Amino acid sequence: MQLRNVAIIAHVDHGKTTLVDRLLQQSGSFRDNQRVAERAMDSNDLERERGITILAKATSILWNDVRINIVDTPGHADFGGEVERILNMVDGALVLVDAAEGPLPQTKFVVSKALKMGLKPIVVINKVDRPDARPTEVINEVFDLFAALDAHDDQLDFPILYGSAKEGWMATSPDGPKTDGMRPLFDLVLRHVAPPKIEDGSFRLLGTILEANPYLGRIVTGRIFSGSIKPNQPVKVLDREGKLIEQGRVSKVLAFRGLERTGVDEATAGDIVAIAGLPEATVSHTICALDIDAPLHAQPIDPPTLAMTFRVNDSPLAGTEGDKVTSRMIRDRLLREGEGNVALRVSESQEKDSMEVAGRGELQLGILIETMRREGFELSVSRPKVVMKRDEASGELMEPIEEVVIDVDEEFSGVVVQKMSERKAELVEMRPSGGHRQRLVFYAPTRGLIGYQGELLTDSRGTAIMNRLFHGYQPYKGEVQGRRTGVLISTDAGEAVAYAMWKLEDRGPMMIEPGWKIYKGMIVGEHTRGNDLEVNVIKGKQLTNIRTTSKDEAVRLTPPLRMTLEKALAYIEDDELVEVTPKSIRLRKKLLDPNDRKREERRKVAEGV
Repeated sequence: MQLRNVAIIAHVDHGKTTLVDRLLQQSGSFRDNQRVAERAMDSNDLERERGITILAKATSILWNDVRINIVDTPGHADFGGEVERILNMVDGALVLVDAAEGPLPQTKFVVSKALKMGLKPIVVINKVDRPDARPTEVINEVFDLFAALDAHDDQLDFPILYGSAKEGWMATSPDGPKTDGMRPLFDLVLRHVAPPKIEDGSFRLLGTILEANPYLGRIVTGRIFSGSIKPNQPVKVLDREGKLIEQGRVSKVLAFRGLERTGVDEATAGDIVAIAGLPEATVSHTICALDIDAPLHAQPIDPPTLAMTFRVNDSPLAGTEGDKVTSRMIRDRLLREGEGNVALRVSESQEKDSMEVAGRGELQLGILIETMRREGFELSVSRPKVVMKRDEASGELMEPIEEVVIDVDEEFSGVVVQKMSERKAELVEMRPSGGHRQRLVFYAPTRGLIGYQGELLTDSRGTAIMNRLFHGYQPYKGEVQGRRTGVLISTDAGEAVAYAMWKLEDRGPMMIEPGWKIYKGMIVGEHTRGNDLEVNVIKGKQLTNIRTTSKDEAVRLTPPLRMTLEKALAYIEDDELVEVTPKSIRLRKKLLDPNDRKREERRKVAEGV
């Protein structure tokens, strides 16, 4: 059977996953009356909640007796480790661009990888039904982007389709016809994407996606470059340098058929399949016949830019909400994550009972923490730290810089430029982007961007859109102003009392509610001044035998500051931790005892830290 392997690449929220839904429906992969969840490819709970694709997935469609393997890739640069490997599996790419927003940084990130690999893209302008759609200008922007990324002439001569994945149609012009559904896209893929190149020789497959299955064990998905594979066939696994990792037998060969994965008796070169039965094989390993000695080339991965320390939860409330609390459980879970996600680097930390996890950005690390708390883990996490490095020639300290694109209403552009310059960002471009909006482009140090997303939304009344992309390492830009306020720290353990909280309202906003369990050293609010203040939030009103009018009994509290995981990670300072459990997110001091904190402060002053 003929094959085509295609990746769909686009920016977050430009409609990749919806497009795949429509392709599956119109190719007959679903029955007309079959109930399928919207965004069927986003199977992970977090993907559905956040509306983003985190994990790469594969599916396959049969059209005119040609099997089209489609890989849905993440659009976020934080999950770029997935993207780079995915593109090794395919021979063509659909570049999906929003008809109003045009190409954005993550489009640029993924497209640059695709062009470097020599893929010839098909450009699909999606969402032409939007009232603010501007398809002609967007096509010019896409062409300029390709040219800026050094695309060769064949790549610049790209075919274009317009349409709406939501409405389920594609056509060669923005006005339709809408009656052909997705047929123009299917036909264009068959014409424009080359069949997979099949190399001579015995079986070789490059591991691209890794997952754990409770029944089949470790499953490695990848493309077969040469030969064929059957269940029970003996194979060996080589790493990127060609060192032997293991020898074994393939227990099952799974091929993609619509959204299902089904066992097959044999898979041949060019196809994308999943293989079970090899306990050591992982991403970037070559699974091959016993007579092969040289591994397939695996794409190098961009370096991690942010690191966090994951520690055992040692607060007085530890173990009351989660069932996975020991350092061994946390360590095993993180090492397992590091195996499957090559964009993460997991290592032992210098502190006891803790691990250091380095990744591409706050979003990627935040998703990992959120996933772990849903699995029943309790842990405490440090403030994200930027991964610095030394320049080998000059010995100068270098830090990661990101390209930041902010789309904002014109009236708020001044405050955005001011806040970004305070964070040591350099403005490189400022232009109108239609509809009284401005597009601002900055080069900003990664550490200056920690926690800026929430502040940006507040400053722009929720209208700004920020996109970030790793740019490179540059010399250290100097100190960035941190949090300007201190915190309110609990002096006692117990349950928070509304009366005590009401009495402390003039000291600053609270982060807790009456009845919450509190412990000594826990952060209960924000101080209005720059220093930390110890307060008692469990002290009730002294009862006397003097009668009072009932009106002074009613305590009205200001609503507390709500701390989401991302907000909390951005808020804390170096001497603080976020305690994460399945039910709660609490902020606390690293040292809970006030005498220990004073000693540490004196030591820092003495050492001039």
